[in-house]
Amino acid sequence: MTQVKTGDTVHIHYTGTLNDGTTFDSSEGREPLSFQVGSGQIIPGLDSAIPGMTVGDKKTVNVACDEAYGQVNPEMTQAVPRADIPADIPLETGTRLQMQTQNGQVIPVTVTAVDDSTVTLDANHPLAGQDLTFNIELVKIDAAA
Repeated sequence: MTQVKTGDTVHIHYTGTLNDGTTFDSSEGREPLSFQVGSGQIIPGLDSAIPGMTVGDKKTVNVACDEAYGQVNPEMTQAVPRADIPADIPLETGTRLQMQTQNGQVIPVTVTAVDDSTVTLDANHPLAGQDLTFNIELVKIDAAA
């Protein structure tokens, strides 16, 4: 049987869960996730678990946060004056917004706190600081040329 190697494009079904068992993402009911192994298209801890698998293989992969979305970086949290945010923008805690940097880059942020004068925005990935578990099944390999 053909084993996955770096450079191959693979198609996997997966379910990603947190340590408490909460599912944060799944390909269930969708097309398999497709990516080129070793290309940096997915988190490193999952990418490194794929080589050597064959079609039909299933495995559980535990990914430490440092091999997923990294540790929470306090420097990526910022309090901004509430007056600087347009009145039509919803500011409930947990709301996902997009900010634009001075050079035009769009950054997703989460509202983490709101008071009368400031809104605290967090640009960390929502899964930063979390260890993740993936149940994966390899469904197809497109071998690299």
